[in-house]
Amino acid sequence: MNQPHSLICPFFVNEYGQQIYPSDETLHKMSSLLGESKPDSLLPPVRVIKQGEKIVFALKENTAQPWRLALENHSILQGHCQSNQIELPNDLPLGYHQLTLGESSCRLIITPEKCFQPVEIQSKQKLWGAILQLYTLRSEHNWGIGDFGDLKLFLTKLAEKGGDFIGLNPIHALFPANPESASPYSPSSRLWLNIIYLDVTAIDAFQQSSTAQIWFYSDDIQRQLNEARNKDYVDYSQVLWLKLTGLHYAYEHFKQEDQKEFEQFIATQGESLKVQGTFDALHQWLSSQFTAQWGWNNWSKEYQHYQNPSVQQFQQEQADSVRFYMWLQFVAQQQLKSCDELAQQLGMPIGFYRDLAVGVADNGAETWADKELYVLDSSIGAPPDVLAPQGQNWGLSPMHPEVLEQRGYQPFIDLLRANMQHCGALRIDHILVFARMWWVAKGDSAQNGVYIKYPLEDLLAILALESQRNQCLIIAEALGTVPEGMLTALEDKGILAYNIFYFEFDHNGSKPLANYPYQAMTTLSTHDLPTIQGYWKTYDFELGQRFGVYPNSDVVDMLKNNRHHNKLMIRKAVEETQYLEPDYMGITQTFNHQLQMYVAETNSALFGTQPEDWLHMLEPVNIPGTSTEYPNWRRKLSRNIEEIFNDEGIRQLLNGIKRKRKSIK
Repeated sequence: MNQPHSLICPFFVNEYGQQIYPSDETLHKMSSLLGESKPDSLLPPVRVIKQGEKIVFALKENTAQPWRLALENHSILQGHCQSNQIELPNDLPLGYHQLTLGESSCRLIITPEKCFQPVEIQSKQKLWGAILQLYTLRSEHNWGIGDFGDLKLFLTKLAEKGGDFIGLNPIHALFPANPESASPYSPSSRLWLNIIYLDVTAIDAFQQSSTAQIWFYSDDIQRQLNEARNKDYVDYSQVLWLKLTGLHYAYEHFKQEDQKEFEQFIATQGESLKVQGTFDALHQWLSSQFTAQWGWNNWSKEYQHYQNPSVQQFQQEQADSVRFYMWLQFVAQQQLKSCDELAQQLGMPIGFYRDLAVGVADNGAETWADKELYVLDSSIGAPPDVLAPQGQNWGLSPMHPEVLEQRGYQPFIDLLRANMQHCGALRIDHILVFARMWWVAKGDSAQNGVYIKYPLEDLLAILALESQRNQCLIIAEALGTVPEGMLTALEDKGILAYNIFYFEFDHNGSKPLANYPYQAMTTLSTHDLPTIQGYWKTYDFELGQRFGVYPNSDVVDMLKNNRHHNKLMIRKAVEETQYLEPDYMGITQTFNHQLQMYVAETNSALFGTQPEDWLHMLEPVNIPGTSTEYPNWRRKLSRNIEEIFNDEGIRQLLNGIKRKRKSIK
């Protein structure tokens, strides 16, 4: 066969340290998906340089043409090539500049050494906070799902307890016309917000619309709202119907108001906003006429490309509907900004962090509008391991690394800017994809995938630039098989690692908390792991067996044995710091809280704890490896916000965590 594409990693290393090589067929298939590289021009499409470093462009051809450098601040530098090279000043300002030489052009990105860190972390303080799945919040006023109003209330209550931050699940745009597609990690677009989190009752136009108020206070709607609030699992279809109905009433009133601020928002956000508004409006329109309109790849061919004439015709004929969905994004941005401003007023060093999902769904707005950037015949996943011998396929479309580079990394920059808005930090899920992604051809088994290389150094450097400009702390989840040098690269860039307490063991047992690195966030669990009670009762194994997650009983037995040993080590470590109840391996709420208090002593800069564990809940929010078998991304907290913070046991827990964090030197 021909030589495989240079971006394909020749092998991957499995859990036993063995090098596993793909078949020739897989290499050929992936090389075809990547296509041929574009021929080189005099200048590369982009160069990323750390500020202060020497900047030299070696040219492949002898030329005496003049070069021109347009700086971001509109200043112009000019010169001539000498000895087949261009040498630029090494004191160029941070930012995005454009170098031209004849017909060739190169984007020159000058970046800082490190990402932004707030003064509290620079001065080695120990901060703490809560990690929330926003949709799980209950309150007396929400519409059956946690919303931005609930986030404000939770921020206020946590700040009163001395909390420094709240961590959020991804709040990316999903599919309003397909509400049951609820995974925050399979978004339609990572550039826009999930409108289901709107606090409808807080919108001025809703309050001022007599039609909206009559509808809202009718017996039938109040009954439905109470029903939605009282359900233990989010009923996305019911909630979204209620919200969109109320929002339409609000929008009709808003159209009578001054449109200046909204028009400015539309002009500033440009084509990206128009894409999102058109996609959501078109999806809703098609779904009202036909079944199974899950995403653009299920639509009639005339609507499958954003640039198609039929889509342009829809934009004209249904302009008000498109404008409605753009208005929802306008309101969502306003409400999120209001949450951020409140956190700053409360004096929280971070406020809340947003979460950047690893990719986008293959049938959403982002892929619909930009089919050149995304490799639609491939999907992101993970290679085979003990738990998933066939590998994993996440159904997310990867960006083509060479197209990304040819565009001067602008899609990546846009993504960072969109997600660094109105927050104090950004958690990046599975940041390993900055170095490599496991690609699987559509319709193929995930075990037949390969790792595709991505420009790690460039992406981290741009991340540092945008982090500094947006004053946004970066937290990176890098669990799993980590490429050599990756953790050092993250540390050097001032990025906080993401440590899971359950995974931190050394040769003596549970790793001493004093030995945790400072530049990190430590937590007991994540959205993919069991609650503390679930971990201790091995409830995750019970659910995994029930839903066919594990390949065989031998794997389950191995995992259970490991869990038993880990629990012994954890309990031994906790016993050295405090008295524990005699129940040797039991999990009472008292021990649950004692364990959280223990882990709060971590040396890490950030300690995160989950309200599920404050409440001693058993059920997880998500079971990896399942889709419809378990109600993922739906389970709510067992009590509402007011009840949580009025609970004496929880108050003692949070006060204890605060004392521990503030006393650590």
